[in-house]
Amino acid sequence: MKWPEHFKKTKKRGDAMKIHRWALVHPGAKLGRDVEIGPFSVVGENVTIGDGTVIKNNATVIGHTTIGKNSVIYPNAVLGAEPQDLKYCGEQSLLLMGDNNTVREGVTINRGTAGGGGKTIIGDNCFFMACSHVAHDCLIENNVLLANGVLLGGHVVLEKGVKLMGLVGIQPFVTIGRFAYVGGHTRIVQDVPPYVIIEGHPARIRQVNVIGLEREGFSGEQIDKIKDSFRVLFRSDELNRNKILGQLEKQEYISPEVEYLITFLRNIEKGKHGRYREILRVPPQLTI
Repeated sequence: MKWPEHFKKTKKRGDAMKIHRWALVHPGAKLGRDVEIGPFSVVGENVTIGDGTVIKNNATVIGHTTIGKNSVIYPNAVLGAEPQDLKYCGEQSLLLMGDNNTVREGVTINRGTAGGGGKTIIGDNCFFMACSHVAHDCLIENNVLLANGVLLGGHVVLEKGVKLMGLVGIQPFVTIGRFAYVGGHTRIVQDVPPYVIIEGHPARIRQVNVIGLEREGFSGEQIDKIKDSFRVLFRSDELNRNKILGQLEKQEYISPEVEYLITFLRNIEKGKHGRYREILRVPPQLTI
């Protein structure tokens, strides 16, 4: 969107920076080169915005929030607001976002809490479609996509390349493995292994995410080894998962992808309720 008339009245800070006269930017905010902030947007005192990032109109960026370079924040997004957690007591916490992220209309991303390490972390090249929500203490790695209306509970981990389709809901403390694809309207209550497609009610693992892996540059040989392991793990008549994992681990050669899949499944067993990160849960402090 261009602002040829409006930006004639724009305040400037530094080189080529454009801040609309109707934006509210705290003097303490740290803004990089070529940052653009549209009308009626709010940028708080403890915000840092990297070079080339565009905050469009009516967006809110507050709290101790850092946004990297060349990102675009669309109208009505709210970044860095207080976590929606009853245990939060006003402690200082952070939202840290990397470079080249796109945050569409109505997206909300909350800061962390003391019980979750105090940080919500977003990697690079992520795409948050309209009305998606990232709760406190989530960790989202690079190249992740959240489609419209996706809701992440607190402490969720999305590993690199994960794709979540519209209206997916993720239980707190769930981990979604690398390059997994979650179909629309799916409710996820347990960890999802890497490289798979999962969908349905209840959610079920359907197949290897072949198209997604091809788009990410995986070779045919790499994909074939993942598919072979998938058939053994999820299509075998053998119901003892530990026995199957043991057989895979005894193979003469294990590809890095299959080795990671085995490690991921072993970690799930260490957790509770099928969620590895549940072991990190801090018990509530009860008062009498």
